[in-house]
Amino acid sequence: MNFWTMITKPSAFLPVAMSFAAIATLVIYIALFGTARQADEGTAAHLWQLLMAGQAPIIMFFAATSLPRNPRQALPVLALQIGAAFAAAFPVFYFNF
Repeated sequence: MNFWTMITKPSAFLPVAMSFAAIATLVIYIALFGTARQADEGTAAHLWQLLMAGQAPIIMFFAATSLPRNPRQALPVLALQIGAAFAAAFPVFYFNF
């Protein structure tokens, strides 16, 4: 099984898609409202939190099921998932949202 076959599994591509959705949420929010602090967290913040927290169990499931069977093919996918999660979290910590 190669990388492209592995990434077609839902437990492999879903966390990456959720990270991209979290990034899109941030970009849309910043485009519409800017980076000014709000008095209370809004819908965008809650949506981002749900997307980021929802990735964790899927990534753990992927690691638990794919790493023992195909570690050489699963490690790049796992690195992609974790990298995408860090990419989605970086703007939040950089701009102190």
